[in-house]
Amino acid sequence: MPFLVRVLWFFLIGWHVTLWWVLAAWLFNVTVIGLPIGLWMLDRVPLVLTLRTQRGYTVTQVDANGAVQAQYRSTPQISWVLRFFYFVLIGWWFSLIWSLLGWLLCVTIIGLPLGVLMLNRLPNVTTLMRQ
Repeated sequence: MPFLVRVLWFFLIGWHVTLWWVLAAWLFNVTVIGLPIGLWMLDRVPLVLTLRTQRGYTVTQVDANGAVQAQYRSTPQISWVLRFFYFVLIGWWFSLIWSLLGWLLCVTIIGLPLGVLMLNRLPNVTTLMRQ
């Protein structure tokens, strides 16, 4: 995505919608039934804020015949058991504080870089998801 498009998206749409997106996601997280939707929404906060897609990496291999094979892989994740206990004990409530503080920083010009960084790291704060 071109940088200029992402900047325009952020100022015209992204930071306005992100607040309501985060609050709705957090309300989903409070209920057991809505938890999958809430976590899915929190994982996509960077996309809503600045159109930043999830990152991965490409592994290129050359086989015995000289053919090049490329595979796209996502970042290896921490054990789901550890991530589950982290979310239950810390992530569900700390993610709300983190996201609201990040959004408030985005409103100010001085805090904007730190606010965007905080909101881009929200999936990691919520469930220790690596990006």
